[in-house]
Amino acid sequence: MARRSRKQAVQVNMDSDEEFTFSSEEDEDFEDERLHFEDRIDPVEDTNEFEDDSDQKPVAKRAKKTLSWKAETDADMNPKPWRFLPAREPGPQLSLADSHSPLSLFRLFFSETTVSNLCHNTNAQAARALAKGRKYSWTDVSADEMYRYIGLVFYMATVKMSCIADYWRQHSIFSMPFPATVMSRDRYRTISWNVHLSHPDADKENDKKRGTAEHDRLFRIKPLMDTIRLACKAFYHPRRNLAVNERFVACRANAEMARYMKAKPTKVGFKFFVLTDSSNGYTVDLSVYAGKNSFPTGHGISYDAVMSLLDKKVLGSGYHVYMDDFYTSPKLLTDLLAMKFGACGTYRDYRRGFPQSASNSLTKKSTRGSIRWIRDGPLVCVKWMDKKEVSVCSTIHAAYKGDRVKRKVKAKDTWKTKIFPCPAPVTAYNHHMAGTDLSDQLLQYYTVKHKTMKWYRKVFLHFLDIAATNAFILHTELHGNMTRKEFMEQLTADLCGASQKAAPKQTSSDHVPVPGAELTSDVRNIATTGRRMCVHCKTVRGKKQQTPWKCQACDVQLCLQLNRNCFQEWHKGL
Repeated sequence: MARRSRKQAVQVNMDSDEEFTFSSEEDEDFEDERLHFEDRIDPVEDTNEFEDDSDQKPVAKRAKKTLSWKAETDADMNPKPWRFLPAREPGPQLSLADSHSPLSLFRLFFSETTVSNLCHNTNAQAARALAKGRKYSWTDVSADEMYRYIGLVFYMATVKMSCIADYWRQHSIFSMPFPATVMSRDRYRTISWNVHLSHPDADKENDKKRGTAEHDRLFRIKPLMDTIRLACKAFYHPRRNLAVNERFVACRANAEMARYMKAKPTKVGFKFFVLTDSSNGYTVDLSVYAGKNSFPTGHGISYDAVMSLLDKKVLGSGYHVYMDDFYTSPKLLTDLLAMKFGACGTYRDYRRGFPQSASNSLTKKSTRGSIRWIRDGPLVCVKWMDKKEVSVCSTIHAAYKGDRVKRKVKAKDTWKTKIFPCPAPVTAYNHHMAGTDLSDQLLQYYTVKHKTMKWYRKVFLHFLDIAATNAFILHTELHGNMTRKEFMEQLTADLCGASQKAAPKQTSSDHVPVPGAELTSDVRNIATTGRRMCVHCKTVRGKKQQTPWKCQACDVQLCLQLNRNCFQEWHKGL
């Protein structure tokens, strides 16, 4: 005679006819209850010799009883709550007594060291482009100039125009005088073309490894991405409720990394896995999905993505994590529970490990507000009929606590408000998953994203969005005296070194003719180098005349000849 294995399912003939499954990995809180049930079970003889006796039947052939769904009228146990023990005091990790400007908070994410490294890589990329024969003038960009460039990027996110050139258009009712005072249009364009997050020589070495396990698809964005991730975790510690979700950055430039999501508003782009604070939308951590080999642990993308964002040493314990049906699985929730992280999320009915029983389950004819639930140890699976069936699994909630929700219902051509019962996991999920919506909403208000030719520059713009949004949330937590618009306007002005109070005025001394390009040492080409089409001739006279001269302040090509002084005509209105 031998006792059954501890991992073997045990059936107890109780009123509910439920099946209890125990394993050696269960929580200690259920150990006493497990031993109590095992003592009530008769041992089964471990032998392969069975006589042809109808009274004796092998265990393997016994009919397995399935779990039965319970209704909201059945009482459920309240899970034991974990004590919330964060590694640091939740909130901004900055002194409340100090005054923090938008610029100082933004520089927490884009520090002098980070921007200097960005300038070094950008200058190296420009030198490489010129060596390949690119035809534009270039001088090395400094950290101060890079901050001004970022300020113009934020300015364009605040003041929308149809194309970049429109910000430097002159003598029009739609003219923008400010960008020309920060830097010329050509300088802005050349910096945009050459912005680089990693060193070009290191990129070349990484590209040689393409097709091997050593090749890193994220190599071009990793230096800045690691800096942003560290800053997000260093200067803010999240509160108890966290949300995990994916975020899409629209881009078609990299076929290896771009993903297609039919159900998303942005259907093609890069997938980011993001951990946010549900209370304010702060981006706590992120990772970029680079393909099937991004998380080579063998547990699946959804499992590994969540585990990569939750570091117990950094966060602490006792957190509640909310997620959607892409991530939720019984293994993930039980493993998070072993780390002392509670979890709740919608789930897909066909996913392995979730109840498949049809006994007393919801049907298409079930009335709105109907609730069914099954508890299997620490996991409770709940089904709720709203407009359609909703399935949620949780380790931190009871199935039903008497919560109610209001819904608009049409009856006899009139809309009426009715109250329906709602499961506790569904109520908590709707409340705390709103943190991801808030995060995405804040990012989209003044997003700097625009079309780029290189995929890593699109990711660079997204990092600017994250830095500005997190800086705004920190400012709100510390001071709370600025709207998002006021914050972005002040940040843009500080980055550009300008004042918001009055538009900058150009004096007549600024409007002087200068060569349109650097002078060449070849005397034979000195009169033809840098010749561009005269703006005044084209717009007023309808002719295409080229000239080597331009206005220093307006940054437009203008004729300057004895019989055709377009420079003077252009500036009569100033």
